Formats: sequence, structure tokens, C-alpha cells
Amino acid sequence: MSAQAALVAATRRLGAAGIDGAAGDARALLAAAMQVPRDRLTLHLGDDLEAAAAARFDAMVARRMAREPVAKIIGRRDFWGRSFEVTADVLDPRPETECLIAEALRGPVPARLLDLGTGSGIIAVTLLAEWPGARGVATDISAAALEVTGRNAARHGVDARLDLCRSDWFSQVMGGFDLIVSNPPYIAANEMTGLAPEVCEYDPRVALTDDGDGLMAYRAIAGGAHAQLKPGGRLMFEIGWRQGAAVADILHATGFEDVRALPDLERRDRVVCGIYTG
Repeated sequence: MSAQAALVAATRRLGAAGIDGAAGDARALLAAAMQVPRDRLTLHLGDDLEAAAAARFDAMVARRMAREPVAKIIGRRDFWGRSFEVTADVLDPRPETECLIAEALRGPVPARLLDLGTGSGIIAVTLLAEWPGARGVATDISAAALEVTGRNAARHGVDARLDLCRSDWFSQVMGGFDLIVSNPPYIAANEMTGLAPEVCEYDPRVALTDDGDGLMAYRAIAGGAHAQLKPGGRLMFEIGWRQGAAVADILHATGFEDVRALPDLERRDRVVCGIYTG
């Protein structure tokens, strides 16, 4: 069978299984199975699909039909122009998180930044790659997640400037930061049943929800951030799109100034930030 024929068949299978974006997912999986860059796949569609590649592709398509995300199947996700390792131990990065990166980069370059609940490390690693003079600390309560962060930091050449720390928010962290960023678990417990299977069945629960009202992490981080930030330092959160006002109120209540809720490309609140004036 040619690669083209296999692609057509897989697209039909995924579509019949109710997978949105079946054609794009099939292309991504086929490129991974054939071990060719996705942007070069078209050049190989006339090739005969070798038996080993065909077996890999069939297994990948079956996993996607079971609603496993493509990034978890192929083990990587593109983010801010870079490729990051993704495993079952970390949240599958969302495109919306790039809004947090964009807003951070609009501000001054920090000497030292802190990424709380780093997961795969996409935020800390991306910011350090964009700011060659900065140093950072990335924390997570999951040792397995920190291992993924470490590999991503090494992959992108920032590991010498990024310290990894297993910590429950600030519990093992020393202060002196110019910027604190976090994409914490913000899905309320009563919202979990409404999530897509790709999320609720394949992302770590601890990275999704606080098993409460979805605001517990924001309260804990905002309440402890003053002791960690230098005067003039920034605190920045990714939020759920309906949480802008609530998280802004938390920052106001804990003494932050110039608090702003910023929209994503769909004009929904996605980032809340504030400044610690000391």
C-alpha cells in the first residue's frame, strides 16, 4: 500500500470515529510513523509504506480513535516555534498558553523568573530561550513532570540557566524573582465531566483541577507571591476564559497593582497579570 492510500484510509477511519480534524491528525500520525518531518510528508506520499511503518501507523490511528491526543501519541507538541516532549505525566500544551508568553515578552527582561507548576516546562523554557540573559526556576509537585521539563530544557539549550525544584507552590522556593508565571489547575470540580476525553482521560488530573472551585491555586500563589517578588516584579497567570474578573479580584485583594485581564485571539479572557510595588 502506498503512503497516500494509507493516509486516505486513516482519515476515513478517524472521521467515522467522530474525530474533529481527522485529516490533519492522520497526516501528523503518518509523518511520525514514517519518521519524516510533517512538512515534508507530501514528498513521500507516493512511497510504498514499509511494513514496520504501516504497523506503527495503524497502532497510532487506533490510539487516536480511542481519543488519545496526537501530541501524547507522537510524544511532542509544537509551541512558540519549538518542539517540546510531551508524556502522560504532563499537560498537553494548549495554543492559548502562547498568550501568556506574548504578554510576558512585552515586559522588561527579568534577571530571574519563576514558573510554578511547570509541567512540560513550555513556559519557563520558552521564556529563557527568548531571553538569553535570564535565569529561572521551574517547580512542580510531580517528579516525573520535572524530568520532562529537564529534557525539554536541555533540548533547547537553557538547562544551565534553569533550576528544577519539586515544590508545592512556594514551599521549597527561595525568593528574589522579577517575574512569576503560572498556568495552574483552574478547572472547577463540577466542570470536569464536561471535558473532552482527550483532556480528562489523558492529562494528569492534578494539572487540570483543584477539586474545588478552580480558584484555589490563584489564591495560594497570589497570597504568597509578595514574599518571592522583588519590588516592581510581575505576577502572571493563565486563566480559564470565565475567570478573568475573579482572578483579578484575587490580585487586587492581595495588594497587586496595575491588574489587568487580557484576551486571547477569540477575545476571551486568558491572562491576568499584576505588579508588586513593594
